[in-house]
Amino acid sequence: MILQALKEYYDRKVADPDSQMAPAGWEWKEIPFIVILDDQGIPVAIETTYEGSGKSRRAKPFLVPQAVKKTSGIASNLLWDNPEYVLGIPIKGRRDRVATQHAAFKKRIEELGEVSDPGLAAVKKFMALPVPNRQSLLKEHGEPWDQLIAEGANLTFKLTNQTDIVLASPPVKAAINKTSSPQPAAYSICSITGEKDFLERLHAPIKGVWGAQSSGANIVSFNLDAFKSFGKDQGANAPVGKKAAFAYTTALNRLLAKDSKQRMQVGDASTVFWSEKTCEIEQQFSDFFSEPPKDDPDRGTRAVESLFKAVQTGALPVQDSQLRFYVLGLAPNASRIAVRFWIADTVGGMAGKICRHFDDIRITHGPKDRDTLSLFRLLISTAAQGKSENIPPNLAGDTMRAILEGLPYPKTLLQAAVRRNRAEQEVTYPRAALIKACLNRSTRFTNPEIKEELKMSLDPSNTNIGYRLGRLFAVLEKIQSEASPGINATIRDRFYGAASGTPVTVFGNLMRLKNHHLAKLENAGRRVNLERLIGEIMSGIGDFPAHLPLADQGRFAIGYYHQMQDFYTKKDKSE
Repeated sequence: MILQALKEYYDRKVADPDSQMAPAGWEWKEIPFIVILDDQGIPVAIETTYEGSGKSRRAKPFLVPQAVKKTSGIASNLLWDNPEYVLGIPIKGRRDRVATQHAAFKKRIEELGEVSDPGLAAVKKFMALPVPNRQSLLKEHGEPWDQLIAEGANLTFKLTNQTDIVLASPPVKAAINKTSSPQPAAYSICSITGEKDFLERLHAPIKGVWGAQSSGANIVSFNLDAFKSFGKDQGANAPVGKKAAFAYTTALNRLLAKDSKQRMQVGDASTVFWSEKTCEIEQQFSDFFSEPPKDDPDRGTRAVESLFKAVQTGALPVQDSQLRFYVLGLAPNASRIAVRFWIADTVGGMAGKICRHFDDIRITHGPKDRDTLSLFRLLISTAAQGKSENIPPNLAGDTMRAILEGLPYPKTLLQAAVRRNRAEQEVTYPRAALIKACLNRSTRFTNPEIKEELKMSLDPSNTNIGYRLGRLFAVLEKIQSEASPGINATIRDRFYGAASGTPVTVFGNLMRLKNHHLAKLENAGRRVNLERLIGEIMSGIGDFPAHLPLADQGRFAIGYYHQMQDFYTKKDKSE
């Protein structure tokens, strides 16, 4: 299903001339250096294609013949490669090996046969020059040559009177397409298309997965005898035709590219998404869950708002709502890529589940906080020291799956949020939103009649013991802070963990201290109001429990958070 959907995406994009999807046998490759030749094959300049600076420094991509899969052997690309292959100049390898590599590069050019193209003729004349002569001619270009040798990056050729590289010439393209036709090896039915085709023995590597090898890794591979069956070798164990293998690998590499707008990072899972046909949600999906850019911090909020309006008003086009939508999460593994999650649904179904997620995490907050929280901001709030590398590996994938499949959030998410509250002695906006969402969705699945157990803001009618104790703890802290303005450490800094886990051990002492703090308040009306509030909360509390289960610890956090937000919310006089 995954490979079929990727092939369909490739077919859709390759039919669009503006998509710049690489045709069969080709790929877009960053080529940092271009050697410019005259008609006689003499190098007249070395051009660098880098743009930007620092981490944003990128080389210009060019359409080149698909890279060969290199292992420990010698295999050359056609009319582009690193300096050892193209120029025959040792950089890292042994001199005898580099000579063999260069011979392989020249052989591939000769295999094109006679092609009527001045650019290719100039390249052949350049290749006919002795290596020392070529090296001395290139050294004359100074800094670009030194940079080329220092980086060992890919290079190709261009003719002086042409604006594009030699590989862009129509006669050269035609010759390459003719010589790259599949050789009659294994011929069978492709498991993706169901049609007969030459089988791909080694699939092209998938690049761009965070944490995987920079040279790429595979989704389909058989590198040990234990993975093989019936004496079949490599790709024959999962028969995929050459056309289909090229299509799915090209589509996935395109989705995972650095400049792709259809990828995002969810924990350790590099996540890509696409739809059956072009639709608005395909363009906005990343804005729903990713961190907004610094120059446009409200982008995510606008995207979520427009999605809610489309779902609530029925503005989502009917033809779009029935389109298939796919989300694929990939994570690095020892020798191949692991599929963290794979979700297939209609656009309408996906939109409804995304709206439900944002509805679940909606909770009252300060005026300077964002109305919507990205998935990254939610997950990082549960990590030690607020570092993304401390997010548990499977938590991000499980959470994304729960959102997009409309399932209860993973129990480990609630545990992580409650545990982080106790460790930091603080209930933050993102953690409160997570806890509310986890508890409400769990309650909804257990008892469908209860749509929302925890409200968006303070709920005085909630009689749950955990929620009431959280409210009481917030009131006691407020009394202390008003009685002793500017105090360095409040009861929250000292007793939050014990109060939320084992209330009986601390609340008796806190209630006694409360009388001392109330006596210090100069405003008698304020003192009466706080005592009345404590009485209202205590009316739903009998004995202080010895222990609160995990769910009630979460409700304690929400009660505390709601009550503290209510203290700092401006009230109307009518209230």
